[in-house]
Amino acid sequence: MSVVIPNFRDVGGVTGLDGASVRPGLLLRSGVPEPTDVVPDGTPWPPSLVLDLRSAVEHGGPHPLTPLGPRVVTLSLLQALRPGWHEDTPTLKHLYGEVLDTAGEMLAQLVDEVAQAAATGGSTLVHCAAGKDRTGISVALVLSLLGVQRPDVVADYMLTERATAEIDARLRHPGSDHPPVPAAFLMVPRDAIEHVIDRWDAHPGGVEGWYSSVGGDAGTLDRLRTAMLS
Repeated sequence: MSVVIPNFRDVGGVTGLDGASVRPGLLLRSGVPEPTDVVPDGTPWPPSLVLDLRSAVEHGGPHPLTPLGPRVVTLSLLQALRPGWHEDTPTLKHLYGEVLDTAGEMLAQLVDEVAQAAATGGSTLVHCAAGKDRTGISVALVLSLLGVQRPDVVADYMLTERATAEIDARLRHPGSDHPPVPAAFLMVPRDAIEHVIDRWDAHPGGVEGWYSSVGGDAGTLDRLRTAMLS
């Protein structure tokens, strides 16, 4: 039976730089999808681009949406973490900080992929397993670079609170390849995403300075804003 993709939403509609609105239909986020999943009416589907943030241990073959024809790019944001990170990373706040420290170049690549797709009018689906942590950091970066203010970035992240039951059901499904998840990592802690935004705000030049420091370039940022703000 078809179900809506867990934790699915279009992040468009919020206010960005100079009062411009983030165009809907260009940046979508979710938990891991299945080929039979559905999306709300009016959502561009299938997406032109899928950015899969999962690691190799979380999937055992082609991407579930491959039959629908999108271009799929894998950016494994946790692959650079030290072995056994999940055993001695006490909170999601710590984990998010480690993602910023180890996966900056991949996050810059993600922004570039979103900008390229949006420039052609194509939609991008960003997802990991739950659509909460890696996806949350990634979407927060794109929104922040678009000039979306902290309360709106945090509010988008916190919407995952409404989807915890469906996320848990997807990850614990008998056919799931996802390894066991510590119960604490299924939480949606405001302080974790606030920590990420604090890190960006504290960097010289703010979020734009941080983005530049991990390999992002001004041309990509201009393309992102031109394509996604109206």
